[in-house]
Amino acid sequence: MSSPWLQPVILGGDIGAYSLARTFHEAYGVRSVVVSSASTGLVRHSAVLESVVEPRMDDDDVLVARLLEIADQHAGRELILLGSADWLVRAVVVNRERLEGRYVVPYVPLDVLDRVTDKAGFSALCTELDIAHPQTVVVEVGAHADLDTSALTFPVIAKAGSTAGYHLVEFAGKKKVYTVASHAELVALLDQVAAAGYSGTFLVQDFIPGDDSQMRILTCFSDRAGTVRFASFGHVLLEEHTPGALGNPAAIITEPNPQVVAQAVRLLEHIGWTGFSNFDLKVDPRDGRTVFFELNPRLGRSNYYVTAAGRNTAEAYVREYLEQRAGLEREDGTGLVEQQATHLYTVLPRPLLLRYVFDRALRGRARGLFRQRRVSNPLWYSAERHPRRIAYVIANQVNQFRKFARHYPLSALEKAQWRP
Repeated sequence: MSSPWLQPVILGGDIGAYSLARTFHEAYGVRSVVVSSASTGLVRHSAVLESVVEPRMDDDDVLVARLLEIADQHAGRELILLGSADWLVRAVVVNRERLEGRYVVPYVPLDVLDRVTDKAGFSALCTELDIAHPQTVVVEVGAHADLDTSALTFPVIAKAGSTAGYHLVEFAGKKKVYTVASHAELVALLDQVAAAGYSGTFLVQDFIPGDDSQMRILTCFSDRAGTVRFASFGHVLLEEHTPGALGNPAAIITEPNPQVVAQAVRLLEHIGWTGFSNFDLKVDPRDGRTVFFELNPRLGRSNYYVTAAGRNTAEAYVREYLEQRAGLEREDGTGLVEQQATHLYTVLPRPLLLRYVFDRALRGRARGLFRQRRVSNPLWYSAERHPRRIAYVIANQVNQFRKFARHYPLSALEKAQWRP
C-alpha cells in the first residue's frame, strides 16, 4: 500500500542508499528521492526512487538549497532526511537548524556524533568502558616526522581518524584502510595523506589476523530516550576489496550474539545514543575476543541484511520519528529485541561467494541457506522491471568475478588464513 503522506530523502548514490530506498518501498510503497553527486547504475532506471544529481553536494550551502527545493516540491508530506555515509550524516547534522523546519532529522547532536565518529575518541570510549578494542596509536598527520613506532608490531592497520574529513581529499592509491608493513611505509603513507590536504589524525592499530570470515557486524536501534530497543548481529563471510569499498561486507549471515550486544548496549546507553548505529567488529583468532573497531552513526552500506532477516529498518525510522511510537521492539512495548532469524545477505553471485568461503562449516551453512532460499541480494527486487535496470544488475553480478580476481585473488585469501 502506498503512503502518500511520507517522503524519504536519502543522500548518497551507493548500494546503501539504494537499499534504504528499497526498504521504504517495501514497507510503505513510496519512492524515495535519492540525491547523489553523480548518476550511478545503482540508482538509474529504478522504480523505487527518484534520482536527483547534485555535483556540488559537498558544499553545505548548495546541499541545503537543493534539499529545501526538494521539500518545496513535496509540500504537504512528512519528509525524513537520511545519509548513506558518515560525511553526509555529518553535513545533515551540521545544518540541522536550516533543515529541521522542513525535514525530520533522525540523528544525534553534533557533539555526540563527533565523539564516536572520531576513531581516536571511539578508542578512548572503549578503553573507558572496558570494551575490547585494538591497541591504538593516534598520529597527528603533518606532525609525524619523528613518529615513534617502537610500541607497534608490524604489520599494522592505518586509517583516517575522521571519515568525514578524509572523504574530502583525493590522491593516487587512496583506500579506506591500509595494511602497512614497516615504519618507512607508514611514514610514506602519512606524507602522501598530508600532501593531499588531510590534516586530521590517523589511527595506527594492532593488526588482527584472519580473513574476512573473522569479521562481524552489529546494527542497533535506540529510541529517542536513548534506550537500545533492537539489535541485529551478523557473521561476515566475505568483504569487498575494491579500494573505494574495501572493508564493506559483501555477504553476511545473521545470528544472535547476546554477549556482544550487551557490550554495545552499554556503550550506546552510556553516551545517550539515539537512532541507528552500526558497529564493525572482528574475532581475534589468537584469544577468541570479539574486538570493536568503530561505530558508524547510521545504517551501514550493507543495511539491507537487517530488513532481509525480517526487521524492516524504514519502519523503525517512521514509527519512532514520524508516528511518535515504538520503532523496533517487543509487541508489549518493553525490552530489547535481538534478531534471531538466520538469513544470508549477499551482493555476490552464489558461485563466487562459495568459492571464497574457505571454512567448511561456514560454507555448509551458506549452501544450506541457498537451498532453503533464505538468501537476499538487495539489487534483485521484483518491483524493478525496467529492462535497463535488469541489464545493469546482471552486468554488476558478472563484473563481481572480475573485481575479485583483480583485487582479491584466491592466493591473497590463502595468505590471509590464520595459522597458530
